[in-house]
Amino acid sequence: MALPRRRNLSYNRFRSLVKFISAISGVLLILFAFLSFLAPSPNESQHFHLRHHHNSFNAVVEDPVTSGDSVFRVPNQSSGGKLDRDIWSSRNAKFFYGCSNVSAKFAKAEAVSRPTRYLAIATSGGLNQQRTGITDAVVAARILNATLVVPKLDQKSFWKDASNFSEIFDVDWFISSLSKDVKIIKQLPKRGGKSWTPYTMRVPRKCSERCYQNRVLPVILKRHHAVQLKKFDYRLANKLDTDLQKLRCRVNYHALKFADPILEMGKTLVHRMRMRSKRYIALHLRFEPDMLAFSGCDYGGGEKERNELGAIRKRWKTLHKNNPDKQRRQGKCPLTPEEVGLMLRALGYGSDVHIYVASGEVYGGEETLRPLKSLFPNFYSKDTIATKEELAPFSSFSSRMAALDFIVCDESDVFVTNNNGNMARILAGRRKYFGHKPTIRPNAKKLYRLFLSRSNMTWEAFASRVRIFQRGFMGEPKEVRPGRGEFHENPSACICEDSEAREKATAYSRGKKNGKLEKEVMVSDDQNDYDDNDEPRWPDLDDDENQVWPQEKLHYNGTGSDYDAVISDEPELEEMLSD
Repeated sequence: MALPRRRNLSYNRFRSLVKFISAISGVLLILFAFLSFLAPSPNESQHFHLRHHHNSFNAVVEDPVTSGDSVFRVPNQSSGGKLDRDIWSSRNAKFFYGCSNVSAKFAKAEAVSRPTRYLAIATSGGLNQQRTGITDAVVAARILNATLVVPKLDQKSFWKDASNFSEIFDVDWFISSLSKDVKIIKQLPKRGGKSWTPYTMRVPRKCSERCYQNRVLPVILKRHHAVQLKKFDYRLANKLDTDLQKLRCRVNYHALKFADPILEMGKTLVHRMRMRSKRYIALHLRFEPDMLAFSGCDYGGGEKERNELGAIRKRWKTLHKNNPDKQRRQGKCPLTPEEVGLMLRALGYGSDVHIYVASGEVYGGEETLRPLKSLFPNFYSKDTIATKEELAPFSSFSSRMAALDFIVCDESDVFVTNNNGNMARILAGRRKYFGHKPTIRPNAKKLYRLFLSRSNMTWEAFASRVRIFQRGFMGEPKEVRPGRGEFHENPSACICEDSEAREKATAYSRGKKNGKLEKEVMVSDDQNDYDDNDEPRWPDLDDDENQVWPQEKLHYNGTGSDYDAVISDEPELEEMLSD
């Protein structure tokens, strides 16, 4: 009987164990079902993992912009998000205005012009380099008390544009608007019934007022009475008497008006951009193969890029091999289209912003432009908002096409450049003169480290650092101290402050209990100036007229990010990089 009892006891124990295991399993199943209900979907889980892994706070993201094996995600903000500033205007612009009126002590042209003195010039380079030459030529004629012959435009340079002065600029307006400052004629008078060939010479770069009087005037007085200065670009000193500086501004900002066909087509392009959006950004994008080859920088294209750009570099025997990392650290590499897009998004411009892009042939074509277009899908150029028939009168002339881009960029709400060539400098100065419209120049020296490490930080941290690094590079009043940099970029002698308006604004803000209002009314000058670590090392841009000139010095770009190794015996290279 003992054996059946033991079997029955074992059976009861087994049944109890089964019941216990079943109960535990049931609880586990219920718990698993409950957790499954609360858990995110596989896609959401994957997004969470990516956000956690890359330290991003963005719940909604656009298509990723990749960098190596990591992924840096940009928030899908159509409006740009809330910021503590207006990204479409300069906060202190209302306290400053362009002022280039002639002073009472500046004698009229008829009183100082000598009838036997004639100055002709031959400009050099592309449209904007020639524009600086034309502006300075008027001032040089005034220094010499000479009659200026309408300048000859460079028709044989890299740009190969056969346009003459009157096909680019309104020549009659040019002559009449400056009649009280300098006497200007369309061509040299005949001498003894024959055409008059002027004596040809060159002056040093940055030739001062005394330099012209010592070098050019004796030639005019003693020998020929008519002199032509060739390759006339940056041949006038940066620092001049205030009246002469203001004359520069009257020429550049008032007398140099584009010819009617260019002006009308430019206005049409601007109107079409305005029809698409109330506001737009204009981007001057220099990313041509030749320019990139010269820069000696690395743009992430690997061995293929190095071979292609290296082959282009071989065309110029005088180019030395550059260190790409060093070039980048020194801020001498133009930003890529992708980097420009990331900078703008970080500054607060949303994906719904309309962008007009002025550029030549972009290295890599659509593949290079794709990241920028993904960040700003509303992407336009003159070729996309005008027909081939409309552009036909201009398309065979590089300077006329550049003039159309100039107009659209000048009229934009925000102007951005990835470089610091002549067009960027001329427009920066012009936009300061006409109301300090935002003009964004990348602080490439600081941004390069940020772009390299962006995948290791949150978007908020990235954007915050971009805004800090760009302080002093946004086109605000007094960003650059008076007299610093290239005058065409920083025409400080022609920018006046409305002290009465400023005092009223300050008094009004002080009357308010909330101290925050005072900050909004007027930002301190210290905030507008460059930080000591950010400000470029500005040289004295005025060459000593007594200096020996065995070889012409290269014009140094005052903002420190131009291509400063151009060799004078490679003229085509210098002209190619000029605009």
